[in-house]
Amino acid sequence: MNVDGTGRRDPDRLIRRAGVRGDPDRDQHFLVDDRVLDRIPSHLPDGADTSHLLEIGGGTGALTDRLLAVGDRVTVVERDADLAAFLREEFAEAVESGRLTVVEGDALAVDLPDFSACVSNLPYGISSEIAFRLLPGGKPLVLMFQLEFAERMAAESGTSEYGRLSVGAQHYADVDVVERVPREAFDPAPAVQSAIVRTTPRDPDYTVADEAFFFDFVKALFTQRRKTVRNAIRNTTHISGIADGSAVVDAAPEELLAKRPGSLSPSEFAALTALAADYR
Repeated sequence: MNVDGTGRRDPDRLIRRAGVRGDPDRDQHFLVDDRVLDRIPSHLPDGADTSHLLEIGGGTGALTDRLLAVGDRVTVVERDADLAAFLREEFAEAVESGRLTVVEGDALAVDLPDFSACVSNLPYGISSEIAFRLLPGGKPLVLMFQLEFAERMAAESGTSEYGRLSVGAQHYADVDVVERVPREAFDPAPAVQSAIVRTTPRDPDYTVADEAFFFDFVKALFTQRRKTVRNAIRNTTHISGIADGSAVVDAAPEELLAKRPGSLSPSEFAALTALAADYR
């Protein structure tokens, strides 16, 4: 095991020992900047429970190494069979002691453990699917995304980045972009800038009786984001599942109908969803 002066594994040496090279065609970019790697776990919310950390996409284990330094237990999900085997060998002592579990498989399909927090450098191609598999669990998340995706997650209503991703993520948690990460921090360098997002779970300040309908309604309105809410409701009943869009419009307050979807707060979407639910 080759470590630096801090006792942490060197990411470039891990790649060489694993005998692999990153593959952009497989959405595989290894984070190799020690400073970024060292900071990632520190972005967890203050007082976060680190008794069982989950990592999606362990790669060659540079972040795994940092997580083992701060967590009591770590579970890594890695879809690449060769990398999963390498992680078990590289961290054999942690595996044998029960501090590390390596799960080989697709993070969208395998059963996830009852983790206390998730810290991951995600494959960007499955960012949305992974985020919305994790968010409903109500646990703190520190996740690496493409910068544009991260900014959309955290966007406030009334901004150009605000959309269904913003409403969906903020339904479950406070979302903060805590660090931008340059392309040069990865090997090979991706074509896009990256960012680290922290989500701190909390209950929304509104009530939604049917989450699936809520998300369908939000999705429908954002397909017509340049229209007024009045017209968006009428034009998207085939997406939202509303049987009578005009009846919803007649029941809704004018101050909401006159807005555009991008100006509605999550709580205003929830209020409209509650009205629309009577006309499905």
